[in-house]
Amino acid sequence: MWNVNLKKIGITHPIHVARNGREALDILRGSGVPKISPAPSVILLDINMPRMNGLEFLTELRREPEFSHIPVFIMTTSNEETDRMAAQRLNVSGYIVKPMSFENFEASPSSLDNFTLFLDLIKLK
Repeated sequence: MWNVNLKKIGITHPIHVARNGREALDILRGSGVPKISPAPSVILLDINMPRMNGLEFLTELRREPEFSHIPVFIMTTSNEETDRMAAQRLNVSGYIVKPMSFENFEASPSSLDNFTLFLDLIKLK
């Protein structure tokens, strides 16, 4: 789904999908699966993932010098201040609150701005 939607707006970079934070780390590290090479230029992350949630994943990512520089955007339904603060402490590039409808997305300038920044970063790479 992501590949198709991003291709519609002209983004054709390879997209790697992980079902949870643990799988994402394995793919980045090459633990039991082929390693992504080169490392991703940007990561889009959900907070609510099974096995290892997005903030746990991000904590691990920031500990590894090979991956600590990668811009990470969180896209989530959580608008909790504690989640936002935790994400900021982990140096996220953007925090995008998923809308329940397109009208809600349009009404949320910070989410729209962050999503636009995410798309711009992908296009630059």
